[in-house]
Amino acid sequence: MLATAEQRDFCEKPLLIAAQNSIVDSRFRDTDYRGTQNYIGESISFQQQRIHYICPKPEDIADLMAGLIAAHRKLKSSAVSALVHAAIISYGFVFMHPFEDGNGRLHRFLIHNILSQRGSVPEGLMFPVSAAMLKNPALYSTSLEKYSIPLLQLIDYDLDELGVMVVRGDTGCWYRYIDMTIQVEALYEFVIKTVEEELNEELDFLVSYDNTKRAIQNIVDMPDHHINLFIRLCLQNNGHLSATKRESHFKILSDDEIVRMEKTVREGYNL
Repeated sequence: MLATAEQRDFCEKPLLIAAQNSIVDSRFRDTDYRGTQNYIGESISFQQQRIHYICPKPEDIADLMAGLIAAHRKLKSSAVSALVHAAIISYGFVFMHPFEDGNGRLHRFLIHNILSQRGSVPEGLMFPVSAAMLKNPALYSTSLEKYSIPLLQLIDYDLDELGVMVVRGDTGCWYRYIDMTIQVEALYEFVIKTVEEELNEELDFLVSYDNTKRAIQNIVDMPDHHINLFIRLCLQNNGHLSATKRESHFKILSDDEIVRMEKTVREGYNL
């Protein structure tokens, strides 16, 4: 999915549905926005749940999502910062929770998509901001809870023993005009962490990879795709090529060559 982020603007209903279909199990693909009441919670005892977030009522979803997409179009043609734009739309999306499954992943994908579409990410680069979000769960959770916790005090609902929720009253207004200041600040922090930590780690990996690849070529001058596979398989097995993988992919190599190449991988990646 990330490879498609720079190709087109995904923030329209048919493409969001297609994106949801591509990232979830085929049994949980949606053909439209959800038609049931959703919530996020956890079981704390038999027949008792702790509710973390109550999603908009299904009858409100179509209008709320139409508003979110209209806001996206206005922001896209405005002078508003791309980072502010990405935060408003991506967090707005996850707060709407328009699908039964895949909302969190699509929320993070939209950040990549909007930053790419606004020209904030160099063409061909996968800017790993979603990795920074998942590596900093406390900051990520806070950015969600600053909205979700106060919201719980405003929603009147019933939850039966089967976990079916019914929300009472008109609640659409609580989702329509959200102050996204906290979420914008959080995304800014994630972008800083991406630049200072994630990209550095990726660059370190690539430098190690290039050095290791050259060293392996000095041992056996194999085609690039063979070297790539050898390095990848060794990294998956703590610097060693398993007997099974050797038999299936590298039978032509001698014992001495395998030992030297494994040592090269371990030294290249400090394993």
